Amino acid sequence: MPDGSKRLFAAAGFASEARSKYRFLPSAALPPDLPEGPVPIADMANAFGVTHRTLHFYEEKGLISANRIGLMRVYGQDDVMRMAVITVCRETGMPIAVIQELMDELRKADSQEGAEAMFREALQVRRRELTAEMSTLHRQLQQVGDLLDYDGSSETQPLNDNQDSSSLTPQEKRCLELMAEGYSTQRIARALDLKHDETRDLEAGIILKFRANNRFQAIAKAVLLGIVQA
Repeated sequence: MPDGSKRLFAAAGFASEARSKYRFLPSAALPPDLPEGPVPIADMANAFGVTHRTLHFYEEKGLISANRIGLMRVYGQDDVMRMAVITVCRETGMPIAVIQELMDELRKADSQEGAEAMFREALQVRRRELTAEMSTLHRQLQQVGDLLDYDGSSETQPLNDNQDSSSLTPQEKRCLELMAEGYSTQRIARALDLKHDETRDLEAGIILKFRANNRFQAIAKAVLLGIVQA
């Protein structure tokens, strides 16, 4: 590579490093065979198995940043390391908003041990969410099975009455909106600054008001009534 190009690559790498506010990041496996200097966008996409569009999306969300050498987009080694963490999070199904929260927290890490602890806590929260989702799926499967086995011999119970939003407290309304956005009980608790048990009771009260069997039925009825938007 000509000396001028080497200097440009080095400058791009330093610029990316200067923009990075992360002192420590949790350990995550890096793709093999990536160059040590700035990584062109094509190599970055191939290494992590994503599209250029995905990388642009991550840039828009402030998760990674890119430099330019002429017309070529390149990423520094700090971006590669962040991308490795992001990839692990995405593989667990973490929403982008949660990953953004985690990366913001990691900016505050003052040691490698602290960064690892933050990452483990995020993974533990995700495990609890997946466990809750599995429980919900089992209940839904059971309900589908019951509906398929239903022979129609008994009188069909009507759907609930015209429940309106005036019967909901402001806290219940906000909780219902977060439920409709797909927030788990754990995330709703954080958003409303409540304990997990308090949030669970709040959700149960909402479900009861809509005369529903679960949160999904309550959300569906609320959407049909125009109380929340899907």
